Amino acid sequence: VYDILSRSIAPSISGSYTVDIKRALACMLFGGSRKRLPDGMRLRGDINVLLLGDPSMAKSQFLKYTTRCAPVGVYTSGKGSSAAGLTASVVKDARGEFYLEGGAMVLADGGIVGIDEFDKMRPADRVAIHEAMEQQTISVAKAGITTVLNSRSSVLAAANPVFGRYDDLKSASENIDLMTTILSRFDLIFLVRDVRDEELDRTICRHVMGVHVNSTRADLGGNSLGSFMSSNAASVDGGGATGSDGMGDGGVSGGSARANYRANASTPEAIAEKTMRVATTGQGELDVPTMKKYVQYCRSKCSPRLTEEAGDVLASSYVRIRDEVRKRALESGDDGHDGDQAVIPITVRQLEALVRLSESLAKMRLEEEVQPEDVAEALRLFKVSTMNANASGQGSGGGASSVMSAAAPSRDEMMRTESFLRSRLSVGAVVNRQRILEEAAAQGYNSMVCARAISVMISRSEVQERNSGRLIKRVR
Repeated sequence: VYDILSRSIAPSISGSYTVDIKRALACMLFGGSRKRLPDGMRLRGDINVLLLGDPSMAKSQFLKYTTRCAPVGVYTSGKGSSAAGLTASVVKDARGEFYLEGGAMVLADGGIVGIDEFDKMRPADRVAIHEAMEQQTISVAKAGITTVLNSRSSVLAAANPVFGRYDDLKSASENIDLMTTILSRFDLIFLVRDVRDEELDRTICRHVMGVHVNSTRADLGGNSLGSFMSSNAASVDGGGATGSDGMGDGGVSGGSARANYRANASTPEAIAEKTMRVATTGQGELDVPTMKKYVQYCRSKCSPRLTEEAGDVLASSYVRIRDEVRKRALESGDDGHDGDQAVIPITVRQLEALVRLSESLAKMRLEEEVQPEDVAEALRLFKVSTMNANASGQGSGGGASSVMSAAAPSRDEMMRTESFLRSRLSVGAVVNRQRILEEAAAQGYNSMVCARAISVMISRSEVQERNSGRLIKRVR
């Protein structure tokens, strides 16, 4: 069930870095279990996810598709959103009376709010949603109106680094221009990197060309290209096209065929048939109406709880993670202020995030108790997202290249290696990459750090690759 649901999220988006992101978004759609304590305190069950990375990595497409699959989905852009537009505003009507208007966080109560261009928001506006992300309420005290609104929604945000692209020479705190207070409220933080690898680029190109070639023409209703239609949709569309050439009498137009298909695909019988076919064969993906129905059913009918065994595993894992972060802080910090560990603190909020992830995995299977394998998968997702971002600045997109996925060296070591490469490479010179690496190793430089420095210089257009990467040329 977990694999089917994760690959059904934005099936037109492919790539090795998308596998864990889709699994995290599947967990976010189902969410954990809301709890009300005996003293009246409420614990949120909604999962917040942040996608931070380079441009053209399909972050906005993930946001739009996820808001479509949620029972209630609201999509907004950070640049065009204010604090009042996200939370609530007090409006004066024609009679001079004041009334409340809910913002995006209030309208998405019980669902997901997608905030694109999260880094473009004004800092004062980001602070306004702190309460909505953790306490899931919005307090209003304006114009004589004092009230508290519910905003029980998950936040899926997408942002770019400070410099547009992630700079390997700078620390994570310099690349991520977000305050620690807002970062700690996200359960999972993915650093999405655009890795330059020839084989990976060819794979992505083949997939993108396949999407464009096999997709149907977008209709006038404004649906996205192909609307992620299945093969059945394509056959219906083709049948409609043969029935009319746009000028015949009594023919069914292609647009009408698409409209009829969408209407029939949303019926309970069609949803049940599609679900049974995917569940029995294990092949294919669920369409948006089926995903929305299943998510809504699981959220309303199932509320998993931790078992004693799963709780012990989570507690020991959390203590071990905190200890690793503390040791890394002692090893990497110069006077305690230059370590990446300060960017995304590991606090009790992250422990609660692991609980919510485990509960969401059990909720997908409609089970009432969290199993140890759910805890193991929640820990794995947390390590490949937030912990990787916190430790080395390498997110889920770095697995395609051994150079980019290696542990990040210190900044001083990177700068020394780059200085050596600039002294060895004059502007306009073309040299063999392997020979440069051998010379660097002979002079005491780490070969992996040297290869990483070359990749960084290529990403900044200081150096160009020639002859399939065997030769490098310094251009500036």
